[in-house]
Amino acid sequence: MIDDLSGVWLGRVWLPEVNGPAVVTLRGGELIDITAKGAATVSEICEKDDPAGFVRNAGGKSLGNLDEIASAHPGDLSKCHLLAPCDLQAVKACGVTFARSMVERVIEEKAGGDPARAEAIRERIGAAIGDSLRNIRAGSEDATRVKEALIAEGLWSQYLEVGIGPDAEVFSKAPVLSSVGTGAEIGLHPVSSWNNPEPEVVLAVSSDGKIVGATLGNDVNLRDVEGRSALLLSKAKDNNASSAIGPMIRLFDESFSLDDIRRAELTLTVEGEDGFVLNGHSSMSQISRDPQDLVSQTIGRHHQYPDGFMLYLGTLFAPTEDRDIEGEGFTHKMGDIVTISAPGLGALRNTVRLSTDCAPWVFGISALMKNLAARGLL
Repeated sequence: MIDDLSGVWLGRVWLPEVNGPAVVTLRGGELIDITAKGAATVSEICEKDDPAGFVRNAGGKSLGNLDEIASAHPGDLSKCHLLAPCDLQAVKACGVTFARSMVERVIEEKAGGDPARAEAIRERIGAAIGDSLRNIRAGSEDATRVKEALIAEGLWSQYLEVGIGPDAEVFSKAPVLSSVGTGAEIGLHPVSSWNNPEPEVVLAVSSDGKIVGATLGNDVNLRDVEGRSALLLSKAKDNNASSAIGPMIRLFDESFSLDDIRRAELTLTVEGEDGFVLNGHSSMSQISRDPQDLVSQTIGRHHQYPDGFMLYLGTLFAPTEDRDIEGEGFTHKMGDIVTISAPGLGALRNTVRLSTDCAPWVFGISALMKNLAARGLL
């Protein structure tokens, strides 16, 4: 789950004895509760001048071995278990930040969300667009020329606009405190029949726009819903348990920085109850917009986040491998186990269910504030 114990890690667990969350770090394979006044939330720690230094030197008590706590089912409130490592931060996401996935969004749009039509469209325009965009920097003069050429060919799309145009796609992925952590069930809206996981790096950003760390995320994608209309993005992206983040935030320090994120190699494995296995990959070196630019387009004088935010950076992964029916590509089945991993960031593991079958989200901001107040932490 955590592959580098030398890193400075920050996360959250559920403590049954207080019926609420605790802020934790990892030391020698043990989860250490560092919750205290002035450090009652992950958001509060990320706002400090030196989050990594604060966590490294914070006092606390051991809650037990990470692997043992991680094995507890998140739905069992009687046991200590891992939560998503963010709390009061807004959860934002960037889309269409890789050329290959951008091509798939164009295909989804042209197919109107119909996977049977997608293969024919992919053969007609996929390779040409992908080759044209492979080495183009978003917002550049080269990108403008490609845009003009595609318009002339009748292939222009709103997805290509945000993929190579000057403005990135940034949207609200999930409400505050609604994300699930590793080990939890991840939800698909029941109206969807064509969907896939999206393995992504997720940045932890403070209220002044400073990137303080990173973790992994699954930005579940309903290809048929968004393919019918981009105006259905919120329905496609924001559903019960549809945002998975974890296992823990690795804070930036002298041994781990944004440059490591720029070089990150993400691996995806989907294991179905039917014996199906899908392997995927996303390489951050191929992103068409630098992570710092994506943060700058999210926060500034145009938009503030007083408690900071988490930012999904998008994915290169766009599965086309057939699962059942030839030409219809991949889609999830209930019970799929999705594992997303990257060296230095650990592994995020979730089981696919319908959003209507996942545990309902009931612990919101007011519940957190009441819980912290009752514990004398505010």
